[in-house]
Amino acid sequence: MSLPRCALLWARLPVGRRAGQRAAVCSTVGVHIGAFPGPLGRAPALNASSASGGSKAPNTSLFVPLTVKPQGPSADGDVGAELTRPLDKNEVKKILDKFYKRKEIQKLGADYGLDARLFHQAFISFRNYILQSHSLDVDIHIVLNDICFSAAHVDDLFPFFLRHAKQIFPVLECKDDLRKISDLRIPPNWYPEARAIRRKIVFHSGPTNSGKTYHAIQKYFSAKSGVYCGPLKLLAHEIFEKSNTAGIPCDLVTGEERVTVAADGRQAAHVSCTVEMCSVTTPYEVAVIDEIQMIRDPARGWAWTRALLGLCAEEVHLCGESAAIDLVTELLYTTGEEVEVQSYERLTPISVLDRALESLDNLRPGDCIVCFSKNDIYSVSRQIEIRGLESAVIYGSLPPGTKLAQAKKFNDPNDPCKILVATDAIGMGLNLSIRRIIFYSLIKPSINEKGEKELEPITTSQALQIAGRAGRFSSQFKEGEVTTMNREDLSLLKEILNRPLDPIKAAGLHPTAEQIEMFAYHLPDTTLSNLIDIFVDFSQVDGQYFVCNMDDFKFSAELIQHIPLSLRVRYVFCTAPINKKQPFVCSSLLQFARQFSRNQPLTFAWLRRYIKWPLLPPKNIKDLMDLEAVHDVLDLYLWLSYRFMDMFPDASVVRDLQKELDKIIQDGVHNITKLIKISESRKLLNLESLSGTLKSQSRRLRSTKTTVGKAAEPPSTSASEISLASRLVKQGLLTPDMLKQLEKEWLTQQTEQNKERTEPGLNSKGSRRKKKEPNSE
Repeated sequence: MSLPRCALLWARLPVGRRAGQRAAVCSTVGVHIGAFPGPLGRAPALNASSASGGSKAPNTSLFVPLTVKPQGPSADGDVGAELTRPLDKNEVKKILDKFYKRKEIQKLGADYGLDARLFHQAFISFRNYILQSHSLDVDIHIVLNDICFSAAHVDDLFPFFLRHAKQIFPVLECKDDLRKISDLRIPPNWYPEARAIRRKIVFHSGPTNSGKTYHAIQKYFSAKSGVYCGPLKLLAHEIFEKSNTAGIPCDLVTGEERVTVAADGRQAAHVSCTVEMCSVTTPYEVAVIDEIQMIRDPARGWAWTRALLGLCAEEVHLCGESAAIDLVTELLYTTGEEVEVQSYERLTPISVLDRALESLDNLRPGDCIVCFSKNDIYSVSRQIEIRGLESAVIYGSLPPGTKLAQAKKFNDPNDPCKILVATDAIGMGLNLSIRRIIFYSLIKPSINEKGEKELEPITTSQALQIAGRAGRFSSQFKEGEVTTMNREDLSLLKEILNRPLDPIKAAGLHPTAEQIEMFAYHLPDTTLSNLIDIFVDFSQVDGQYFVCNMDDFKFSAELIQHIPLSLRVRYVFCTAPINKKQPFVCSSLLQFARQFSRNQPLTFAWLRRYIKWPLLPPKNIKDLMDLEAVHDVLDLYLWLSYRFMDMFPDASVVRDLQKELDKIIQDGVHNITKLIKISESRKLLNLESLSGTLKSQSRRLRSTKTTVGKAAEPPSTSASEISLASRLVKQGLLTPDMLKQLEKEWLTQQTEQNKERTEPGLNSKGSRRKKKEPNSE
């Protein structure tokens, strides 16, 4: 090596290294490690207590390691090797393994947030980096060389290991900052405009059909300006129409629609909106927040919390269950606002019958059968049609226009349709003339706060909400009745309805786009889905709040993760409401995002080609479900069009297209029993509805026995089959001919299965030989 070259390399070394090869200075990490008098004789000059973050230990399983590539050949050559000697990889591997096994190193790593899992992952990455790099930085090369000659201790590697760990787990470097960003305590302080005024809060408390919302809306109508915040588009539309009919100009704002009544486009003083769309910066005289008990909703509760704490209105009128009074009072105590409670009683009587319906032959005009699955909807509708009766059908995935059309058909005294088959979608948003509510089942699938699916009996709140639809004050039936389809469920229904409402204990919160952006600033290489997980894990909330479930958001984030979008755009796409059970809707979100990333506007012509318009009327249930999915896709387009007007430019013509599709779906639902019949004949349903009924029946029986506490012994298999079959025949869900056909098919299937079990036992060797030697012939 030439003298100038040697001098240059010597000058690059830290000062301590020039004094002797036993000292190693880690200028990059900012820590001086001298010769250890013993194992870890000198503690690193890092603040381990602050590095560990707050008192709440993070869930490190959420930390996804980044890839740190080994160093390739350097333009300056291997400086460390020139100053010392090339490293023996086998020797280095032994040193690294010794470093990994040292308890002191593992404990020190834990002080810096590296639990056993992170420590192991960081070490594997660190070892691969060291062994696979063509050349290492001078400082770590010299330390490894010194350790080989026993001139340094193996613990001297810790600063380099820690630096590498923070490279693959950047969250370790900024845990304190992340905790501050995700601090969701004291939400009232997020809304300075609302805190700047003294608001009057009035809670209108009462059951369904008590007039609580009516009185709040009267205040809204009489105000100079106001905002109505409803849980559904249907309710927002209803108040919008009522207000304008009463001569009070009112605009409409939902996720998918904006309607301005003024010809010049100016905003009206009154606005009716879905709760997520309310403005927390616009001043109003009166605000109405409907169904305030939904502040506890695991997915949407944050919207009610935001409206409650953030609306800038002189008077805020809340409508909902008494179960929310205590929580609302506590939340507003922190803002210095008092809550005035006005209680209401039901306007018309309602009674729980002592007898279940038991058979569809006992249906009467004005009856509504409430099911909690589409299969039950199809099955019941079909059986009603067999009896020569006509029924209307309402369920959640139907377009709003179709729901209104079916409600109008059922309510019309001159229409032959006198029976309604519906899901709990009738619980709010529709005015229906119902005499008797019949619960076909009391088991409803639900999603808990952790995003897990549960099958449990309906809650008291849900039962009261649905049962309260019977005997509405404005309907032709002035007294309501409630019962069940099955005798076994009636005692459970009475028990549920007689329970006191459980007080609501916490209100939902949701991270904002700004908070996620700040998170991403600290963790730029982390996926949005992983950012959300880490945010929720790091978040701190007061006892009166919880972070809403964000599984749908994360589902969308993972769906479009590979598409190049800015963080803000990606966030907006992920907040778009989609039904993740609909494959076509999910693929449409993906396609929309892909088009957006290419900077290609999604025009009306493009959308028509994409959905293959024009669409034919449905010929079976599958066709109807496909049309509902297309309607959801058009909703998605409209939702995005109000966030990205330049990229989704044809909202008005798409809305017209959606109205045409709505009419096609309405015709399909009007003929739903025909579609069901065709689907059964083509085996598209294939008795799934029957099997679903059998399962729900068995669940109900088990649930009833458990809840009521009857410790009866389980009957024998044959006895249970006979009683169930006879009950289904009695209810009209099975005909004797269908029962005989099922018995015949079951016996045939059992015979075939017995043959399959027997034949392999007799010819097992031969059959195996044939499988192994397919070409032996």
